[in-house]
Amino acid sequence: MKRTAAAYAFLIIAAMIVSLLGAIHQAASARTLNQEDELVVRGAQLYDDWAAVLVQSPPSGNHPIWGRQEENTRSGPDTWRCVTCHGWDYQGVEGANRSGPNFTGFPGVFDTQSASAAEIAAALTGEDDPEHNFVPPLVEEDVEALAAFLQQGLIDDNQYIDLVSRQVIEGDRENGQRLYTEACASCHGEDGTALAFRYEGQNVSLGTLAVQEPWRFLHRTRYGTARASEMPAMVLDGWTPEEGRDVLLYAQSLPTGFPGEGEAPGQDGGREPFDERGGPSRGLFTGILTAIWAMVTSLGFAVLLGAVLIGIIFFVVWLIRGQQ
Repeated sequence: MKRTAAAYAFLIIAAMIVSLLGAIHQAASARTLNQEDELVVRGAQLYDDWAAVLVQSPPSGNHPIWGRQEENTRSGPDTWRCVTCHGWDYQGVEGANRSGPNFTGFPGVFDTQSASAAEIAAALTGEDDPEHNFVPPLVEEDVEALAAFLQQGLIDDNQYIDLVSRQVIEGDRENGQRLYTEACASCHGEDGTALAFRYEGQNVSLGTLAVQEPWRFLHRTRYGTARASEMPAMVLDGWTPEEGRDVLLYAQSLPTGFPGEGEAPGQDGGREPFDERGGPSRGLFTGILTAIWAMVTSLGFAVLLGAVLIGIIFFVVWLIRGQQ
């Protein structure tokens, strides 16, 4: 009887340990994936406006390469942004920027998905072209994040958007409305007029931005923006490119003006960077919660494993004693 009980106990212990190790492996894999996603998101925001991410001003004057084109009349800080030259659709002169006020003639970056991290770093640090050097102000971690975005985060949104009409080609508007109501309406309002965006020197509603700059809409919906730190990166919430497209389709049906056409709400896209960009919490209560969560994240699985093993030991002892 004792041998039978011990054998059963051994089998139970083995099965529980295997199950627990499997769960730990899955959780660790998910945590690693989340870290990679966060690196891609940071790279996407650097691509949008690295000066806002780093909370500093770009060098004075135009970017050295800007003088290689004569069509675009922008000047100053905007010429230092990756998106100004390569486009919100990442395809430069071959994509949405092939004509119109955003035309520069510069190539896109879509094909860099197949480039190595070293090749991307060489392009960003001036090794390939001394005038295309962003280090400093970027540091090694920033270059790594940009490389992660260029390798893993580029989506061909032109498969969803007509380049001429800028309208979504096809999608599920009802699904877009549902997602918008769940994730967006609390800040932007049911009709998209609660916040204003800066576009071509004017304050415009979300509906207008969705119609005029659908690629910008998708990029910032997907990855957030340092220009409005409270804007979530929906890719971290599991949104797929198709779900982003559905939300864009619904947003293009929203009003393109503000109620009463009076003074627009507080600006979003054109606001100055926030003073606070993460970092240590300044409140006692939130600081305690942050510390607890950090401990749970780093020690949680070890504590769980220890508790399960102790429980198994007590169970085996109880089982054996019960057979005596």
